[in-house]
Amino acid sequence: MENSPIVTDFILLGMTDSPQLGILLFGAFLIVYIVTVLGNLGLVVLTRVSPCLHTPMYFFLYNLSFLDIFFSSTTIPKTLANLLSKLQAISLLGCVTQMGLFIIFASAECKLLASMAYDRYTAICHPLIYYVTMSRVHCLIFVAVCYLGGLINMVFVTTSITQLSFCRPRVLPHFCDIPPLLALACSDHWVTQILVVGCGGFTLVTSIVVILVSYMSILMTILGIPSAYGKQKAFSTCASHLTAVGLYYGTTMYTYLQPSRHGSRAGNQLVSVFYTMVIPMFNPLIYSLRNQEVQDALWKILRQSP
Repeated sequence: MENSPIVTDFILLGMTDSPQLGILLFGAFLIVYIVTVLGNLGLVVLTRVSPCLHTPMYFFLYNLSFLDIFFSSTTIPKTLANLLSKLQAISLLGCVTQMGLFIIFASAECKLLASMAYDRYTAICHPLIYYVTMSRVHCLIFVAVCYLGGLINMVFVTTSITQLSFCRPRVLPHFCDIPPLLALACSDHWVTQILVVGCGGFTLVTSIVVILVSYMSILMTILGIPSAYGKQKAFSTCASHLTAVGLYYGTTMYTYLQPSRHGSRAGNQLVSVFYTMVIPMFNPLIYSLRNQEVQDALWKILRQSP
């Protein structure tokens, strides 16, 4: 290993070796990216211009839409460029930068989904003190903690990774992910692995615990509601968030908690495409199609427009 040439750049495998299929994938991913940006940007604008959506729940949704725009922009533009380029290379600095941004936005989204679950818990289980508990200052603190947690994870992990040496083969999947990058390290990286597991595990476990406890309390409260209409209304306020949580955590845990990441490269690529590209596109659709308040606000703006 000491005599191995040190790697300063990497080759991204891309999604396919076929030029024809690459063009088709480029068109599909470009459409997904455009829909993602426009859909989330539209939701951002809608939650800002509609007074009826100026509530804590939609403040978190506003930030989730912002996160999804940046989250998808971390990987999709480079993937699109690689689909049209014969030289699918990325420098070590570019790779660490992409991975660092990915860590920030992925970690922040985990914590933000947990914050949204706590918001629903407060609204349903403690409605009388909801606007006191979820005041604007408290909501700002929740969001700041989400971003700060992602920033801390990024600093610890990327700082440790930049201390490593990488040897050939210098081949990575279609974007710079942590496990395949560590697999190329030819220096001792047990400290980095501990940091990755510690930071990722803490973020994932704490977020899941908050979500599970919140929805267990919500379920107990809903079961105690005497009217069927009241139960249906309470369930409907949580349906969109539960759908987004199931998609995001399901694909993330499949990708990072399966016993072997090398068993099926195609399967891993498909799932990574789903949670890095498709889910950010689905989120605005989930929250608009399954939310009557968002639909009413949208139709009100459309009717007022000339």
